[in-house]
Amino acid sequence: MDGSNTSISRLFAWYRVDPADWDSIYAEQLPKVFNFLRYRVGPDDAEDLTARVFEKAWAGRRRYRHEIAAWGTWLLAIARNEAIDHLRKRRRHEPLESAAAIPATGATPEELAVDGENIDRLKRLLAALGDRERELIALKFGAGLTNREIATLVGLGESNVGTVLHRTIGALRSEWAKGDSR
Repeated sequence: MDGSNTSISRLFAWYRVDPADWDSIYAEQLPKVFNFLRYRVGPDDAEDLTARVFEKAWAGRRRYRHEIAAWGTWLLAIARNEAIDHLRKRRRHEPLESAAAIPATGATPEELAVDGENIDRLKRLLAALGDRERELIALKFGAGLTNREIATLVGLGESNVGTVLHRTIGALRSEWAKGDSR
């Protein structure tokens, strides 16, 4: 009987999340979720959507299955859905470019002007990307995920993710270099 109680305890351990455990999950995953959303929807809406993601995750924590995905993957799946819903409502896709608009501290006015020009240029290049490429860039550089984690999240093969990212970054570099030579 002790063995079955232990098995039952282990079986349901993942079902309930202790608030102390939730605090550590929140602290660990908050930057990834926020940065992903900042890349996808822009800094103005990322904070509200991040809060909504964690509210939904807390409310649905009993549906989480550790054998299917890690907490971070599950939370980013919720974040992706929130971003998609938000972008559908807005029918715009330019926020990825504005995520880079964080001014350097202690910079001279000239440096800030150059940074501003570079940010505007990057915005234009990113705006020309397809939605899939923009999402993969946001997951890679916003959420800081590995190609394997991205592949799991978006349902692509790991090598496919790597190839798309490699080609996308190569195309961005090429377009950037064209602008330098003008």
